[in-house]
Amino acid sequence: SGCGCLRMSVRPNQTVYVQNLNEKLKRDELRKNLYHAFSQFGNILEVFASKKGNKRGQAWIVFDDLSGATKSVRGMQNVDFFGKKMRISYAKMKSDIISKMDGTYMPREKRKVESTDGEMKVSKSQKTEANGTAGTTSMEEEPEEEEDKSPPNKILFARNLPKETEKGMLEQLFKQYDGFKEVRLVDGKPDIAFVEFGDEVQAGLAKEGLQGFQLTPKYAMRLTFAAK
Repeated sequence: SGCGCLRMSVRPNQTVYVQNLNEKLKRDELRKNLYHAFSQFGNILEVFASKKGNKRGQAWIVFDDLSGATKSVRGMQNVDFFGKKMRISYAKMKSDIISKMDGTYMPREKRKVESTDGEMKVSKSQKTEANGTAGTTSMEEEPEEEEDKSPPNKILFARNLPKETEKGMLEQLFKQYDGFKEVRLVDGKPDIAFVEFGDEVQAGLAKEGLQGFQLTPKYAMRLTFAAK
């Protein structure tokens, strides 16, 4: 297709790495604008941008499937964005970059398990993995147990969070949705949290957008409306 700009040494994945962004934009502005610009290609789970000096002018956009990422790499290459031409490629190490930025980076010894299956997405390979770790995957393997029978509420109940979840990391995720108010962690229960929004509609949109978000390769967040 004449686009020699994709260096295929990086394996295509759901996360797109964007460089050469206008550094004058505030981080929230940048994320909002990237979200709007890229959502034409697919459902975006998250847009990460860092304030830190050497990471300015860069962002990571996580799509919920590979085709969205692929279309955006082709469709937005060298497109003018706030006066600068974007350079777009697939992210090298999705889980590391993102987990470092959102605070879920796992220490080495815990990560040995993941490194053995390379870049295989754990969520996709649950069937094969289930034999070895039936206990942990059973939670993730039953999306049909989403209890959405609970009536809408402006407060969301988040569960299946990794032990090392930090409040700031959840705030980063949820505050991209309008009406976000606060995250409340529960003492002694690191795997759950409550997230409050201005109203039920705003909470519902966030719930839809972040349902099943992979906080780490092993943990997909489950969201339901909190019981009133």
